[in-house]
Amino acid sequence: MPEKPEPKARAAYRVLGKPTRRVDTAAKTDGSALFGIDAHPPGLRYAMVQASPVLGGALKNVGDAKALQVSGVRQVVSIGNAVVVVADTTWAAKKGLAALQIAWDDGAIAALATADMVAGADAALEKTGLIAAKAGDVVAAETGAAAIHEMTFRLPMMAHAAMEPLNCTAHVTADRCEVWVGCQSLTRAKAIAAEVSGLPADRVAVHNHLLGGGFGRRLEVDYVAQAVRIAKQVDGPVKVVWSREEDTRQDYYRFHNHSRVTVALDAAGAPTSWRHRIVGPNIMARFLPVFQKDGVDLDIVGGANGPYDFPNLLIEFVRNEAPAGLNTGNWRGVGATRNVFIVESVIDALARRAGQDPIAYRRPLLRSQPRMLAALDLVAEKSGWGTPLPPRTARGVALCADFASYVAMVAEAHVDEANEVTVKRIVATVDTGFAINPDIVKAQIEGGAIFGVSSALFDNVTVAKGRVEQGNFDTNRVLRMNEAPPVEVYIIESGEDPGGVGEPGTAAAIAAVANAVSAVLGRQVAALPLDAERLKEA
Repeated sequence: MPEKPEPKARAAYRVLGKPTRRVDTAAKTDGSALFGIDAHPPGLRYAMVQASPVLGGALKNVGDAKALQVSGVRQVVSIGNAVVVVADTTWAAKKGLAALQIAWDDGAIAALATADMVAGADAALEKTGLIAAKAGDVVAAETGAAAIHEMTFRLPMMAHAAMEPLNCTAHVTADRCEVWVGCQSLTRAKAIAAEVSGLPADRVAVHNHLLGGGFGRRLEVDYVAQAVRIAKQVDGPVKVVWSREEDTRQDYYRFHNHSRVTVALDAAGAPTSWRHRIVGPNIMARFLPVFQKDGVDLDIVGGANGPYDFPNLLIEFVRNEAPAGLNTGNWRGVGATRNVFIVESVIDALARRAGQDPIAYRRPLLRSQPRMLAALDLVAEKSGWGTPLPPRTARGVALCADFASYVAMVAEAHVDEANEVTVKRIVATVDTGFAINPDIVKAQIEGGAIFGVSSALFDNVTVAKGRVEQGNFDTNRVLRMNEAPPVEVYIIESGEDPGGVGEPGTAAAIAAVANAVSAVLGRQVAALPLDAERLKEA
């Protein structure tokens, strides 16, 4: 080996940087790809599960006589807050589950409602938070300001709604535990399987499969622990499948996030200070303790001032946890999906207040961010910014600098007389440094944008009497194929080190769609989703 090996010049690369077809596309298209739900070891049985319909509730007792009479049902298993029917087929397990006579202990939050959680977040918004970032003198800037602009934002609770519902197949014997699963963290899956089975790690094997949507939900391993716990009581391998309703109502939700932004303005309407107070849970305290500082969850405050140059800055974090029994976790785009919407909404409102074009207003605020400015200029060109559009249709712009990537996005949205929103087109520019595979960069931005549009229009999990009110896709809507806009992606080759592109597209899309809708209304929307009722109020 040479002491100082010379890296190959990028100009000589034959694979990196070139559009390369994914090796798994054919299998995903023809149905031969194996997802977690496709695992089928010999002797497999099937299990359907139901946990307490009240968040944090527990199982009191269960009558299983009728369930055991269902053809194909083998046994009924109770595990803490849930009951399980094991059968020869999924359908038999589902019928058996419906035949159970279950009594639940509703627990401590049986009266919980969405209004209670919103009120709690509003109350937290009035508290002084931990300082996450500080520069200059915000108080002095506000005292000497020509004007003050303040906005309060309320973001709803949201589920992950992956297309493949949660599932895990497990087989536990006296000296071995085997797991088949689609999971975003195999290390966590193996550790929890070892813990629950009581076996040493070297006696645990986890077979990783493709997953039909993770979005942060499959970072958790509760469903792996549950499957292993059930398998300990079953002779042979058992596949545990959650129904769509169970998946929606037992999620690790993105919890309510509220924010207040206060901006000091000079006589020309330009910001001289930025104060942003963020209210939400500290997910990283549980999930990744290293990713916080002095009690501040570094994810939830990520991007809280955007990519903009503010001479005076104060970012605060007020911790506000969900009630015990309601699980919270990471959601695709993580901190950026909260804060990009908020920051970009405020910037658009400031541009409107100053009587300026939203893109023109942003440019002076990006003097120290040439990559972001270049992405903004290119998206203005590619989207036809400023050209005429049909009535009740407008463009909205949003910027996201996160995961060492710079994404600018423009959305075209139409709002009809009934306040129903249709997203007509998405145009994105992305500087992710050296694009290892441009095809995958485009695909990630496209998929992230669709996920973001869906979230902006529909995502809203509500609770009444301690129960999540949504169940299947009829009540927990996601964007359908005929509703999905065309997405154009333009890659900027900056030559910088590679960044990440799985997340920024989602965050930018939520904000761009909201700004387009706000442009139609002539007033900034400060709450999501963009449903007809909220828009009517706005």
